[in-house]
Amino acid sequence: MITASQKKKENIAEYLLYMWQIEDLIRANGLDLDRIKTNIIDKYTSLSPEQQKQMLEWYESLIDMMRREGVTEKGHLQLNKNVVADLEDLTHRLLKEPKFSAFNNLYYSTLPYIVELRAKAGDNPPGEIEACFNALYGLLMLRLQGKEITPQTQAAAAGISKFLATLAMYYRQDYNNEIEWS
Repeated sequence: MITASQKKKENIAEYLLYMWQIEDLIRANGLDLDRIKTNIIDKYTSLSPEQQKQMLEWYESLIDMMRREGVTEKGHLQLNKNVVADLEDLTHRLLKEPKFSAFNNLYYSTLPYIVELRAKAGDNPPGEIEACFNALYGLLMLRLQGKEITPQTQAAAAGISKFLATLAMYYRQDYNNEIEWS
């Protein structure tokens, strides 16, 4: 909760990856609030009792949303889907503006990776931005499992990371009304 709100303000890409991790942590704990308290919240010993209570309530609300939205086994909460949609929208707006030619160049240098990722997704490929996040999240999971990552995958991840970091920067600027649109 504390980390999520901080990441949302600072870097929307990190926020989304963090929230996907939280969804998986909730699933790994069987959507059981007592297990989450024991396995996650109690580990934050520096938090005050009030902060721990707030954190517990945050997890409880996420569990409730996951149940209501039918994402208890897989998928993402609507609030996270909305972030992806906002980033897709921002990408399209940036691509239409000639003054963002550096972003255009970065997007088009990343596009071959995106096309490949979407092709591997089968009959129901995700959107371009979600495909990028799926790739980075998958890489994170491979690293956590100690699995080997090929140089090609590392190169693709580096390109995608740079693209998403730039997009996150523009997202923050747009959110703060620092971009003048034509």
